[in-house]
Amino acid sequence: MDFKKLIHSTEYDFLRTNPRLGGRIILLGLGGSYAYGTNREDSDIDFRGIALNLPSDLLGLTSFEQYEDVHTDTVIYSFNKIIRLLLECNPNTIEMLGLDEEQYLIKRPLGELLLENKRLFLSKRAAKSFGGYAGAQLRRLQNAIARDSMPQQERERHIFNSVKNALEDFRRKNDMFDKGRIHIYIDKSENPELDTELFIDADYRHLPLRDYENMLGAMNHVIRDYDKIGKRNKKKDDNHLNKHAMHLIRLFMMAIDILEKGEIRTHRTDDLELLKSIRRGDFQKEDKTFSGEFYKILGDYEKRLDTATQNSRLPDNPDMEAVEQLMEYVNLRAIEGEFDERRGKGNPGKACRD
Repeated sequence: MDFKKLIHSTEYDFLRTNPRLGGRIILLGLGGSYAYGTNREDSDIDFRGIALNLPSDLLGLTSFEQYEDVHTDTVIYSFNKIIRLLLECNPNTIEMLGLDEEQYLIKRPLGELLLENKRLFLSKRAAKSFGGYAGAQLRRLQNAIARDSMPQQERERHIFNSVKNALEDFRRKNDMFDKGRIHIYIDKSENPELDTELFIDADYRHLPLRDYENMLGAMNHVIRDYDKIGKRNKKKDDNHLNKHAMHLIRLFMMAIDILEKGEIRTHRTDDLELLKSIRRGDFQKEDKTFSGEFYKILGDYEKRLDTATQNSRLPDNPDMEAVEQLMEYVNLRAIEGEFDERRGKGNPGKACRD
């Protein structure tokens, strides 16, 4: 498919006419399955890009995070937002820096500069960010399988483990747990339609209501997702299960590349046979659970990620001074309106000071 021709069609006019986009787009490339190489005939076309902030965003009262066109599955991030996400090695955005050359549809000089400096964003944070996303994919997969194949008491135990994981994620990101305690457990249900169900005992003092609500929301989100699976289109969801399984393995592959080699490889050319096999359902059994072979593959990748994390030569955290120099340089160009020129090559921080 000629993607460069496609983005010049009428349905993508917003790329040229929106005042926040147009010439301010410094990078635009493929996203989703076409970026990974796992696309099929029925795959959606996704584009992901980066646009410079307006001077009023940087010096005034306006703000810009991202532009999203739902009709065409296009998302354009602001430069300042993408930097924040890249610093965390966010899987959905770091992959934009690892496309093949022909997968970039727009690449202006400041976009090239960002690509030349992509190693600034590679750190051991990748283990946590990619591992977190992989964990979420695994929970979705396990939730779906559990919903269809386990007795109610076992399903409740599975939900219990997923809720505990969600609570632990929330615990790491917040410091509210010194104000009390929460205990989650399974007991005999008071609902005649259930044998057992989850209960909580909570004891807090002087805890902001919004914090408490957010904590409950994190746990309820797991249960809501789980309940949705029970109201699904079986054929459609079987496809989704295989897609979740494929992306689970792909996330491990990308994380290991970053940690072992310091490389972002979005287009999984050497891994397509395995990924497409998972996507086709080759590892799914008749009862819709996954084969032992799949879980062996998963276990091997989990071990490889642990080893890669321990042995990685990447820094624990990005070089914030260098990233700040890059941001200052690019944002100065955005303020001055110099979108299509770079003052020399090399250290962008030095260029900023010249």
